[in-house]
Formats: sequence, C-alpha cells, structure tokens
Amino acid sequence: DGGYDGAGIGILTPIKNPSDGQLLSIDNRTHNCLLRGLRSLGERGFALLKGRWRTLRHITVSPSRIGDITRAALVLTHFEHDHLQRTQ
Repeated sequence: DGGYDGAGIGILTPIKNPSDGQLLSIDNRTHNCLLRGLRSLGERGFALLKGRWRTLRHITVSPSRIGDITRAALVLTHFEHDHLQRTQ
C-alpha cells in the first residue's frame, strides 16, 4: 500500500516499478509477490471478522480499545470454527 511509504522500521511496502519502463529484478518481484501473499491473508482474516461480527463494521471506540475487541472477536471466531486446542 503506497500510503505506508516511509512509515518506518518494520513496515514493508512493495517496491515500485522504475519510471523508465524497465522491469524490476527477479528479487524485487519476488519481494512484492511475498508481500502480496501475506497481505491477502491478513485482509481475508479481517474481512472474515468484519463479516461475522457486526460491531467491527462501524467501530467508533478509542484506538486502545479496538485491539481488545478485535482480539476477543478473533478468539470467538477460532472457537466457532473449531481452531482452538481443546484442554482435557
């Protein structure tokens, strides 16, 4: 996402195509492909949460509370889809 350019350490962004019409090197294209794959998993996961939990669609609480609500929704979604380890 171009909106994250210059966001700092740990925020990875795709490498842009050169303006002179040349192709990116294979390493840079691989980098972009890997980022695209990771981003699609995250976007799919959040779409699943937003589709399942109405409260996440139009959330207006403070940013510090959004994380707590999202974590709770994630745990409940994992439980619903039987992805949690059962304890005996």
